[in-house]
Amino acid sequence: MNVTTNNELLLTVALAALHQVIDPEIGLNIVDLGLLYDIHFDDEENKIDVNMTLTTQFCPMGESITQDVTRTMGSAFPTYSINVNLSFDPPWRPDRISPEGQEFLNR
Repeated sequence: MNVTTNNELLLTVALAALHQVIDPEIGLNIVDLGLLYDIHFDDEENKIDVNMTLTTQFCPMGESITQDVTRTMGSAFPTYSINVNLSFDPPWRPDRISPEGQEFLNR
């Protein structure tokens, strides 16, 4: 898992919360699945930009997952507005799965 950020402390809080967001088709959380690219915290404007991907561009659960990310981050950071950006560049690859995620998936 390699998530870039401008605030390591807040990233730790965000990742702990985002472990609760599960890809329903795979059964693994989005952190261990490696779907997160970048989480940027803007303290001046009280907003958070979450840049992430899905396992495929045509993921049927994409809207549900991004809504869960928005809701979960909003609960963890109630004074911030949350903006979730989907990107498929670079595309997701299975090697983004964390060792814990690989163990969960029996890889």
